[in-house]
Amino acid sequence: MIRNSAPGSAGLVSTKYATIYEPPEALPLDSGEELSPVTLAYETYGELNHDRSNAILVCHALSGDAHAAGISADTGGMSAADVGFGAKSEGQVDRRQLGWWDNMIGPGKAFDTDRYFVVSSNIIGGCKGSTGPSSINPHTGRPYGLGFPVVTIGDMVRSQKRLLERLGVERLLSVSGGSMGGMQALQWAVAYPEAVRSCIPIATTARLSAQGIAFDEVMRQAIMADPYWNRGDYYDREQQPTVGLSIARMVGHITYLSDESMRNKFGRRLRDREKYGYHFQTDFEVESYLKHQGNSFIQRFDANSYLYITKAIDYFDLANGHGALANALSGVKARFLIISFSSDWLYPSYQSKEMARALRRLGVDVSDCEIPTSYGHDAFLLEEEAQTQMIAGFLAHNLARVRAENGAVAQ
Repeated sequence: MIRNSAPGSAGLVSTKYATIYEPPEALPLDSGEELSPVTLAYETYGELNHDRSNAILVCHALSGDAHAAGISADTGGMSAADVGFGAKSEGQVDRRQLGWWDNMIGPGKAFDTDRYFVVSSNIIGGCKGSTGPSSINPHTGRPYGLGFPVVTIGDMVRSQKRLLERLGVERLLSVSGGSMGGMQALQWAVAYPEAVRSCIPIATTARLSAQGIAFDEVMRQAIMADPYWNRGDYYDREQQPTVGLSIARMVGHITYLSDESMRNKFGRRLRDREKYGYHFQTDFEVESYLKHQGNSFIQRFDANSYLYITKAIDYFDLANGHGALANALSGVKARFLIISFSSDWLYPSYQSKEMARALRRLGVDVSDCEIPTSYGHDAFLLEEEAQTQMIAGFLAHNLARVRAENGAVAQ
């Protein structure tokens, strides 16, 4: 349990839902197919200012959702008094009710909600309120399953653009995210150069490597090998493909850590025993950790969504259709702050530096920083102090420039 009324909390928040496409209108997809209706789950933090110059979009990673900051009011029917906001006595809240980037979004944090209007949306293809394979197919009256069209990072961004327009946001002060969220941020800068003033891709890449594709395929095969997967048609069945999804999540978690972080966190320590058991039950702490991660994940995520999202990550390549990365980036107008982490072997720092070099050759205003850390890929969720120092200054500078361009007095 943690205190929820600590300084910097974005407060009590509720997820909203917007149907951004309804028949006969449809979202065009990169595959050539169309999708309708399309609903996106989203949350907002802070207030949009009078000239609409302070909007920031944060994009989530593979297993994220719209709930990026604050305390969810949608879990357990809690009220402000229940969790301590406006109450005489301080309440408490389960850590699981905090947003996935709560340490970065809120008053006085990197994405300061006293200054900025922050939007977070769940991607299409997901399972946390946005249209995805578990949604009802209007043509059959049953969940889509594998009848859901394959989606890309570009499709996700296209739907986010429509959502922001519905919210009255035509231009973004910045777009940011880590991992797959960083891919979305990059896609935004390339696809909508006039709509993005700055871009903060974190722990990400301009195209997934062969190693990344290989890990994703192993995870998908684990799900599809589950006897209860039933080619994606399992929603009305008592038995679900939980074993396959759990294994997929275990594999994923290995890639999120580093050798040093696993050594420091687990070493070769045994779990609830003093000597080897000489059996195939849990001996080591690291085994127990991975099983816990897998078992907790199946309570909140859909196996088919895992398939679709990892495939979207595999397909991501900014240079696709442009011949070269430099060609893809040639039209961007955003300023860039690119952040990587020294121990991230899933999206190594050299991939971020490659992006930075390509942008500099094009004359784009870009800063890049490799943060030393032992946390591995997960560092974008954990290294808030170092990230905050860079991001807060970068955003303040860009807001001042925008307000000066608009003839306003900078904050």
